[in-house]
Amino acid sequence: MVLIVGLGNPGGRYERGRHNAGFMVIDQLTLDLQISVEQKKFAALSGRGKIQDTQVIFVKPQTYMNLSGEAVRRFFDFYKMERPEDVIVVHDDLDLPFSVIRLKAGGGHGGHKGLLSIIQHLGSPDFLRVRIGIGKPPDKEMIDRHVLEPFSREEMKRLPAVVTTAGLAVREIVSSGIQAAMNQYNGSTINNLSEEV
Repeated sequence: MVLIVGLGNPGGRYERGRHNAGFMVIDQLTLDLQISVEQKKFAALSGRGKIQDTQVIFVKPQTYMNLSGEAVRRFFDFYKMERPEDVIVVHDDLDLPFSVIRLKAGGGHGGHKGLLSIIQHLGSPDFLRVRIGIGKPPDKEMIDRHVLEPFSREEMKRLPAVVTTAGLAVREIVSSGIQAAMNQYNGSTINNLSEEV
């Protein structure tokens, strides 16, 4: 079983914000897979299905970003999971330019409070990550505003391809493993992947 977690903030106010890129990917991916993520459980919305022959649980924590780890831990324990490597977290990343996707196994939190919460609650940084670049504002004091603001009009034109590609990357991780998925998706931009999407 694989736990696939999209990070974001609940509520209409944050729905189109950059910080909700993880939610956007889960929404599109589960739509494509015809899996409903409506069950309210463990302070999250969740849904269960399959990617190829692997059982997967999709989770959208509803605790706000900084407490995301609470829901992740409860699902991890409920399904008697033992390996953090069986958790995939999809999240926004300030350190990547917009439209760049990078896959990663383990690592730090890079100041991302959602990742920090998950690391603290799982007691391990070894979960897998699908990082979605949202770019960084020129002034550090603008970061909080930047992540909560909606994507720009220009970004919105390219966002569907970014979201779809990130979902394909998640599916590749589940079906072929993180290394194969990294080989396919790391080092590529959405521009030259968009024809495949």
